[in-house]
Amino acid sequence: QVQLVESGGGAVQAGGSLRLSCAASGDTISNYGLAWFRQTPGKEREFVAAIMFEGSRTYVTESASGRFIISTDNAKNTLYLQMNNLKPEDTAVYYCAASDSDSPREPTWHAMDYWGIGTLVTVSS
Repeated sequence: QVQLVESGGGAVQAGGSLRLSCAASGDTISNYGLAWFRQTPGKEREFVAAIMFEGSRTYVTESASGRFIISTDNAKNTLYLQMNNLKPEDTAVYYCAASDSDSPREPTWHAMDYWGIGTLVTVSS
């Protein structure tokens, strides 16, 4: 069973960049489908990006397309989310997640089996 710990959140002005990291332990991340979700108070957890099939397929939500990049470093057993040109509406707690099965499409949060505790991203205008 994999354990996930996010880092890299913080406060940034609109137009800035952040890189979130998700360090995995207990198993190799290449054994899992991996994704980032985000959540704001009172709203359901929202899909942001996913990387599946050992990195051969990636998905990014439309609102982040062209700005966010998901990647992995298998040597470091770490998942990343590079976020560029951040907007105030990107403000949320960001969670990394892993699933025992790869998904041929954007996964829903229900499909993920393991979660980190989240890291807060705040974008000011």
